[in-house]
Amino acid sequence: NNKDSVMAFVIADRVRETTTTTGTGTITLAGAVANFETFTANLSNSDTTYYAIVDSTNNAFEVGLGTFTSSGTTLARSVIASSNSNNLVDFSAGTKEVFITIPASKMVVEDGSNNVAIGGTVTASAFSGSGASLTGVDVVNDTSPQLGGNLDTNSHNILIDNDHFIA
Repeated sequence: NNKDSVMAFVIADRVRETTTTTGTGTITLAGAVANFETFTANLSNSDTTYYAIVDSTNNAFEVGLGTFTSSGTTLARSVIASSNSNNLVDFSAGTKEVFITIPASKMVVEDGSNNVAIGGTVTASAFSGSGASLTGVDVVNDTSPQLGGNLDTNSHNILIDNDHFIA
């Protein structure tokens, strides 16, 4: 539950509601499906989340990034994939289900060779592992490298140029 943060990106488990909204606009959420929670119980006003809308009656679906409004319990839609050639679906009358999900195109998964490809920036508070180097980190051409603490050279010298070093 991420109710204390404002304007956050939130993913939560077992959030599923119904809607009778028609058209391509903002979805009005109409309450939780049995044994599920509401968007309101998990999101704050202006939070974003990935959603899916399923219209089983008309064989239509939509997956996207939604912006939640708690005052009207609505979800504004920005489509990622859909049964309408990946455009917003013009939903017909009837009850649809709306739920939080993670689109396949947004998942980070190891491939068959245990590699991971990410299309954006990785932000972390720490990295750990086997000690292998990070690619894309350029310490050779960095003209102003900085250390956050003492440098342990592990009993090696620091070479300044071919004739001088620090022991």
